[in-house]
Amino acid sequence: MRARDIMTTPVVTVRPDTTVKAAAALLAERGFTALPVVDDDEALVGIVTEADLIHQRIPPDPRVRARHTTPRATSSTVAEVMSSPAVAAGPGADLTELTAALLKARHRSVPIVDGSRLVGIITRRDLLRVLARSDTDIARDVRHRLEIYGGPGRWAVQVHDGVVTVADEYHDVTDDHVAVVLAEAVPGVVRAEVSGPAE
Repeated sequence: MRARDIMTTPVVTVRPDTTVKAAAALLAERGFTALPVVDDDEALVGIVTEADLIHQRIPPDPRVRARHTTPRATSSTVAEVMSSPAVAAGPGADLTELTAALLKARHRSVPIVDGSRLVGIITRRDLLRVLARSDTDIARDVRHRLEIYGGPGRWAVQVHDGVVTVADEYHDVTDDHVAVVLAEAVPGVVRAEVSGPAE
């Protein structure tokens, strides 16, 4: 699977001159954890996260203020708190590699860009939606792709917990390889394998 297969588009974004308060309100209202920051040409210039917005912005209890000398944030726009440049990927990025990079960096989302222009975003929630797809929906999509490749009725498809088993009427080695590639490109497929003709 590629990033383009599951990315959310269009993307809710903010501008560098958006106020911190407005960005916080947008995150709270939409339930997002981050917002891409774009310029007037929709080019990605940064990303602003929940952590960026709340850092040093919650005042201490006035009863204990005298004991705390933590500096208070004075920034007022997204440009002052965003991470820039933002880590991004292209629409053709391999989803397995992108997921590994997200987890390793402990990021919750990654913007998807075509050149410098923002075209989508992938979040951990998008990845969970892929894993949560029903076996029935996965089987339907696998059958559809296989029928486009080799015509109707050739393959029998079974799916259990995202694992696809394809029974090939002809059991041709080259076609079996293509069938696995096509099946594993379907969102929600964990693994695919081809067996001989269905009994």
